[in-house]
Amino acid sequence: MKFAGLTVAYWCVLVTALLPMGCAWLAKAGQVGKPRRHGGFDNQDPRAWLMRQTDWRARANAAQANTFEALPFFIGAVIIAHQLGAVQMRVDLLAFLFVVLRLLYVMMYVANLATARSAVWALALLVNIAILFV
Repeated sequence: MKFAGLTVAYWCVLVTALLPMGCAWLAKAGQVGKPRRHGGFDNQDPRAWLMRQTDWRARANAAQANTFEALPFFIGAVIIAHQLGAVQMRVDLLAFLFVVLRLLYVMMYVANLATARSAVWALALLVNIAILFV
């Protein structure tokens, strides 16, 4: 299935590539525009500011890092599946499932549900591997 010339799986790659930016936005939510002297986001030194965050903001930033880490394998799996002529509907469904699992992963990370988060991470990894073998 294609939309605007791209398969659903390729659209899923785009969504997954934007997910780290969503995590960064979440980590900074409510702090952009607030004075730095009051703990507001520091765009002159954003990484140091993020490293000083605690609780859910720190977890959102950690989720951002993990979403970047998961991205290359997912992109590679989707491209390889396409090149090998895998059944498109299966690739699309698995890619969509991967996106859903990664969104759940981020939500569980921010909510501090560590065990559930790890289980979802493992499921997403298995789905990614399945994409390679479709």
